[in-house]
Amino acid sequence: MDRREFDGKHVLVTGGSKGIGAAVATRLREGGATVLTTARTKPGDLADTDLFVAADITTAEGCATVADTVRDRLGGIDIIVHVVGGSSAPAGGFAVLDDNEWQRALDLNLFPAVRLDRALLPMMLDQGSGVIIHITSIQRVMPLHEATIAYAAAKAALANYSKGLSKEVSPRGIRVVRVSPGWVETEAAVGLVNEPAANKGTDYEGARKALMDSLGGIPIGRPAQPKEVADLVAFLASSRAASITGAEYVIDGGTVPTV
Repeated sequence: MDRREFDGKHVLVTGGSKGIGAAVATRLREGGATVLTTARTKPGDLADTDLFVAADITTAEGCATVADTVRDRLGGIDIIVHVVGGSSAPAGGFAVLDDNEWQRALDLNLFPAVRLDRALLPMMLDQGSGVIIHITSIQRVMPLHEATIAYAAAKAALANYSKGLSKEVSPRGIRVVRVSPGWVETEAAVGLVNEPAANKGTDYEGARKALMDSLGGIPIGRPAQPKEVADLVAFLASSRAASITGAEYVIDGGTVPTV
């Protein structure tokens, strides 16, 4: 690792308090960047309170708060990594997803990126450089209809938006890239596996395998780790990827069966 790779770079990571977001923030800090993170609640082990902003970025007001904080505390922005996302929709397929569930999926998985990009891109355009990384999902091409079809559709919309944005701003020095994870073994994911394991009287490994089987299998035999996603993000954010824009990088252990 080049510990000076991101020296002088100002970074925003959304959803940066845990899971993939926390891993990305740590990796970029290790490379020398000044990283501001945001989440709804402040983590208990926060080292520098000036580099965290508590905000609900599913709202326009929350996004405005984060954008203002970036301007006030960082004074500029070089890299934005949009990690925040997820689904809390109930199981039951299309019939149980009312308008509120669909709106919730869009508010969490699409609009934060749209709003923060719109607010912060002018600074990147003024300096003629910058990198925006949108974390999408393999569900955009492999939706799980039982519970997360609204999430999958929102991630598909994010991917489409990201590609369109790259066409507009790449000629002006801003690279826009997508990272599409499959199942990543975050702390939250471990909790989701432990729950059915307890209900079905099996152990973690058995429930883990059952989940992998439900995805059609993961050829490498395991989910990705947050640090592996963070390493990919760090490469794409770095000068080593200077000619990469408008592309999507899948990190799913081979889960998606087609190219």
